[in-house]
Amino acid sequence: MRAIEIVERALALYGAPVYVRHEIVHNKHVVEALRAQGAVFVDSVDAIPEGAVTIFSAHGVSREVEVVAADRGLDVIDATCPLVLKVHNEGRRYALDGYDVVLIGHREHAEVEGTRGQILGPLHLVSSIDDVSRIEVKDPARVAYITQTTLSLFDTQDIIEALRRRFPAIVGPDTRDICYATQNRQKAVMELAKRVELLLVIGSANSSNSSRLQEIGESAGIESHLIDGPSALDPAWLDGVNVAGLTAGASAPESVVQDTIAYLRSLRRVSLEDLDGVEEKVRFRLPKRIGDTQSLPA
Repeated sequence: MRAIEIVERALALYGAPVYVRHEIVHNKHVVEALRAQGAVFVDSVDAIPEGAVTIFSAHGVSREVEVVAADRGLDVIDATCPLVLKVHNEGRRYALDGYDVVLIGHREHAEVEGTRGQILGPLHLVSSIDDVSRIEVKDPARVAYITQTTLSLFDTQDIIEALRRRFPAIVGPDTRDICYATQNRQKAVMELAKRVELLLVIGSANSSNSSRLQEIGESAGIESHLIDGPSALDPAWLDGVNVAGLTAGASAPESVVQDTIAYLRSLRRVSLEDLDGVEEKVRFRLPKRIGDTQSLPA
């Protein structure tokens, strides 16, 4: 993943410590591994020594954070996902054109906090269909929406339809702003749920896309569990289960997936079958200052 590679390369180039505002991605194993290499994760740039090498996480930051970092002379490497930057740019463009901007997303998510702080002008956060009825805009004919990138079409389509009913002239981006990794995994879990009796989702509890995979399994009537890795797997879940499904959130390391499979093999005879899925070919360039122009997944 691009953001993780940025932290690793920064550590190799500048040495420890390298400071990271917020978790670089929402995955416990990734954060712990980077911390062991010398990354220091902080909630605020105020906690970073002046002039220190600092990385903004993949979720993006507000303009206020950018200003404070500059005032403290921090040596910033921006690991914001390019898809998030695109949403920032679109939101700013709508605001400059005089639109009220509706942001579809989860209130406490780091990406949403950053996006809200990038848009100057009227902005309304919507997390559910009920929120749509509470929006007050200056001109119903000039309303635009943007979305948190780690939501998918399945998460947002009902809200977008409700927005269009209330504001028929509303404008918004196309679906390419949605994180392809999120969408692909949700589609795969919907298919997986048709074939299994138990669903295991590898991911951290604070990962919105991982939690959503668990919710999709549950909504399909399948017993579903979100686990950090094999240590969180209760063997009792497997009682009476002939076919189990295993998937992972977008930021879950492949090593943890393989460790979980190995643990399952220690409990039961396991026959693996991979489901066909979308091959993810989208690549984004690294910042020039920390490496070559190699492209990496978001």
